[in-house]
Parts: sequence; structure tokens; C-alpha cells
Amino acid sequence: MTRRPSPPPDLPGFTYVEPLGTGGFADVFLYEQEMPRRRVAVKVLLADRISSASAQEFADEANVMAMLSTHPAIVTIYQAGVAGDGRPYLVMEYCPRPNLQLRARKDPFSVAEALRVGVQVAGAVETAHRAGVLHRDIKPANILVTEYNRPALTDFGIASTTGATGEASGMSIPWSPPESFAEPPQSGPRTDVWALGATLYTLLAGRSPFERPGERNSSADLIERIERAALPSMKRPDSPDSLQRLLERSMAKNPDDRFPSAVAFARALQKVQIELSHSVTPIDIVDDHPPAEDLDDDGDGLTRVREIVSIDPDMASFTRPSATTQRKDPPAPLSGMPRFDPPAAEEPPVEQTQLRVPTSAAAPSPAPGADDRTIARAPMVVAPVASVPPPMVPGDPVASPAVPEPPRSRKGLWITLVAAGVVLVVGGIVGLNFLAAGIAPEAQETAQAVDPKDVGTDVVPKVTEVAGTREGDRIVFTWTNPSPLDGDSYIWSQVVVSGEVEQQQTTDPTATVAAEAGTVCIDVMLRRDDGRASEIVRGCVE
Repeated sequence: MTRRPSPPPDLPGFTYVEPLGTGGFADVFLYEQEMPRRRVAVKVLLADRISSASAQEFADEANVMAMLSTHPAIVTIYQAGVAGDGRPYLVMEYCPRPNLQLRARKDPFSVAEALRVGVQVAGAVETAHRAGVLHRDIKPANILVTEYNRPALTDFGIASTTGATGEASGMSIPWSPPESFAEPPQSGPRTDVWALGATLYTLLAGRSPFERPGERNSSADLIERIERAALPSMKRPDSPDSLQRLLERSMAKNPDDRFPSAVAFARALQKVQIELSHSVTPIDIVDDHPPAEDLDDDGDGLTRVREIVSIDPDMASFTRPSATTQRKDPPAPLSGMPRFDPPAAEEPPVEQTQLRVPTSAAAPSPAPGADDRTIARAPMVVAPVASVPPPMVPGDPVASPAVPEPPRSRKGLWITLVAAGVVLVVGGIVGLNFLAAGIAPEAQETAQAVDPKDVGTDVVPKVTEVAGTREGDRIVFTWTNPSPLDGDSYIWSQVVVSGEVEQQQTTDPTATVAAEAGTVCIDVMLRRDDGRASEIVRGCVE
């Protein structure tokens, strides 16, 4: 068996920093790239897993993630290659914040944040589907968090590993649908829809959907509940019934009863946001087809459609394209990757608020059956119609023309005009004084009220000087709180080979672990009394 973590490879242009984690087929290390200077995560295939098939699958993962890296909710791939010792590696965007699994276990998400993350990740999954790629391993641990607190979907490699189906399924049983346990296993777009719903449930409940606290939760128990049991209620007073129904539909036992696509799932989440009067999160998806004049599905501003960008295989690195990147033809299918043909037609959009431009009074009415339940109409200006005298009927005294009055005296007219001018001048002076005395201060107060505020003070600082010393059969770590406040505490965990994390909380800036041979590391976060936490800082002892 390979010692875990495996030795970090020597990569030209990169300096090794520390281990980040381990997986079933690869280790992940933190490196510092020399040019341009930045911290990156490097995923390295294990030496005993290297074969012609695994090397091809590793290359497929690099190509898939590079093709999808333009999406803001998918981890960016910078570079791929083979190290000097023969191990393939990927250089990826470094996401320093805890993944969604760690966050949810520590403290369930608010409904607002869970809906936002759900829409963003669903947009990433829809983008992959439109490129013909199924993820098949969507779960909170595979959703990292960038420095800007945005979710980033990763780990497309397990989904494409055909020779490790049992192990991959075992790691993802809590978020896998019933058809994944059939003989043979089945998968499709609605398989990923189930996993999206299960992931959202985990963020809200703090546990996987069919995990029962205080009971046995073995793999066999979870599979039985996934195949037979109804989805438990989250029992959150701040979660509406519509959200529970949405999760039940996304995790229906029969795939045909689920949402037909990831974008349909995202639009259902947007409806819940509208119901709760939350800000509606736009859906970022890639459009790999030429625009059609009769398609206005995304004209509401809630779905941002981006063109798909193909990656040149001769490029040494992959980065997000600029705003001026031109459209290229869609990439060819990747060998060895699970593919499917995207559906020809998509589900009609859900009801959303629409802003209509002003129309004339002669504009036609909406077609029968059109959605007109939530429409914000712009005001329509109607021009005044000149009065028209009634038709004159001979002999009708009412219709007879009136005798014109003699013209008024010009002297009286001039007196009236002069008096009106005096009134206007006096009124203007009084109005200006009123503006200067009353309205101007109010406008000044309003201008002062909208001055931008510095939000940087809300950031929780990271602990510093994390260091440890060996004391017999134990190792004592200490650290420093750079800005202590009342109620501060610390969440720390030991970095272990298995990747499992057992977080502990303490009010003292110290932690003690059992002494082990080799390098021993811990991760530390500063937690404020209101629940906010800092980024993780790692300290190691040789």
C-alpha cells in the first residue's frame, strides 16, 4: 500500500508547501507557483493507481474541467502534465475555505444561503450536461469555496472512473439515487438532479437526507432507506413548505417524477426565493447552440447564458477567458467520458416577474394561455382627445350656434396679464426660499445616508503563529488571536491520512494531540460569538 499522503512530486516552477488532503485515487497538495506567483492546489495520481486506463481517465478529467472552467461555479484548471516520477498531476485553483460538507456539519446553512448556493451549483451542473458530461458524484464535500465565498464544483474524476464503480458509489451512497444501486447501475441528467436535491437537503439539515441521528447508518441501512423510505422533513420553522415539496420532487424514487433538468431545478429554487422576498440568484449556463430569434427563455435577467469556449489542446495552461473571448465550435466528445445527448427541447420556464416595455393603446392583447399572473407593466401615456361638438340637427334649439359675444376691451386684458406676472414672480421667490430652507437639507441628508460603508471590518482575522512542540507522547500546539473579542473560541482538527475530520472547539489557544512519527498537522479557525469564522490556518510539526 502507498504511504499516505504520498511524497509530493518535484514540479518545475512550483514550490511545495503542505498536504491538503487525500482521496481514493489521488493526493492533493498546496504549492506556490513562481510565475505568476499564486497558491495552487495540485492533484497527483497515486503511483499504485497508474495504468493506461487510469492515465487516460485522469487526462479526461483535466480536459473536462478545463472545458468547463469558464463557469464561475466550477474549479478552474490552470495546467496538467506528468511529473518526473511518472505521476500525472493537475494544477487547480486553490480554494482555502472549508468545503460545504465541513460547513454543514458544523452549522446548517440559512435558507437564503442554501438557495443561493443551490442555484449557482445547479447552473454549473446544467453547463456540464449541455457539454455532454454527467458528474455522477455531486455531494457537499465536492463543492469547494473560493476566496470570494463562491461555491466551486470539483472532482469530475471519480465520475469518469469506470474501474472503481464500487468504491466511488460507496463514498457517495448518502447522495446517490435508487437507480445507482440497480444491476446494472443507471445514470442520466436526473441522477445529478437527485444529487443536487440531496446536497441542498444536507446544507439545510446538517446531515445527509436518510441519515438518522442515534440509529445505525451503515451503507446497507442508507441504501434501504434511499430505495424505500420517504424523504424526512427538515423540521425547520424558517423553511417554507414549498421548499420541502421541491426537495421531495428532486429526490423522487422514479426518475421520471423528478425535475427534467438541472436548470429546471434551479428555476424552482428561484421561485422559492421570490416567495420569501429574497434576492433572486441568476443562473449561469453555457449556450452551445447558435441563438434563435424565437427563443426568449432567458430574457428575464434571471438566467445568464454564456457561450461555450473550446480549449486548445496545445495550450500549456488553462485560464478563464476574458470578456472579449470569441465563440468557437463546441468541443468534440472526450474518449472514455460518460456522455449523453442533451435533450432537444427544454422545459418551459417557470413563472417569473416580467418587465414589459411601454406599448401603445393599439397593441394586441396577450395570446390566450400566456402567463400573465405576475407582470409589472410600465405606465402607458394616453394623449388627450380634442372635444368634438355634437352633430347639429336642423330645428334643434340646443344645437343652434350661439351668438358670439363682443370682444373684450384690450385695456382690461393688459391689466390681467400684469397682475398674473406679479403673482408668478412672488410665488417663485417664495418657492426658492422654501427649497433652500427645507428640501435642500433633506436631500443633503439623503446623500450622506448612501455613502459607501467599509465592510472590511466584518472579516474575521485568521489566527497567527500556529506552532507545536513535542512533549513525550503528545504534541502541544499553540497559536495567537490577533484581535481578541469577548466570546471568541477556536475550532481545530488534526489533519489525518484518511481525510476524515473530527473538529473540536476550545476557548483556549492551545490543542493537544497524540505524538506520531513523521509530520503532524492541525487546522485552526477563529470563531466569533455570532458564529462567523475565519479562514483555516495550518500548523505542522516534523
